[in-house]
Amino acid sequence: MKKSVYGRKFKRDVDERKALFKGLMSSLVLNERIKTTEPKAKAIKGEVDKLVTKAKKDGILARKLLSSKLTPEAIDKMINDVSKRFDKRQGGYTRTLRLGKRFGDDATMVVMEWTEISKAVAVVEPEKPSAKPAQGQGKKASTAKKVSPRKRAVKKETKK
Repeated sequence: MKKSVYGRKFKRDVDERKALFKGLMSSLVLNERIKTTEPKAKAIKGEVDKLVTKAKKDGILARKLLSSKLTPEAIDKMINDVSKRFDKRQGGYTRTLRLGKRFGDDATMVVMEWTEISKAVAVVEPEKPSAKPAQGQGKKASTAKKVSPRKRAVKKETKK
């Protein structure tokens, strides 16, 4: 008899679903943000919020509870770094920002990240290119053609 499954199935059996969620949650903890589909982000949002609440307690029991949902490296970062950021917050630890549709299968893509981003992961603005070209790079350097050895024209000697 087929039992009903609570939550999203994602066309996976139980073990595959657990591995998928464990990988997504561990990546979120380690990388501070992940790019995934909207249904997957919605599926792990509640679990991640519960894990942060458990990590705030910072004890042996918290590590044991987190071990079934996260990898060992992610557990250490969750307890030592992530949970410290949210000491004064009661909930709402993650946010999802929509990116649009994926080209291949038209799936809605999102970026899932912590609401309070650490200073080490803050986005750095790229430098604007200067108006002057760098030394040695002028019009002559950009218009010069590179000829491969196969396509070089062989000069024929002319008789005098």
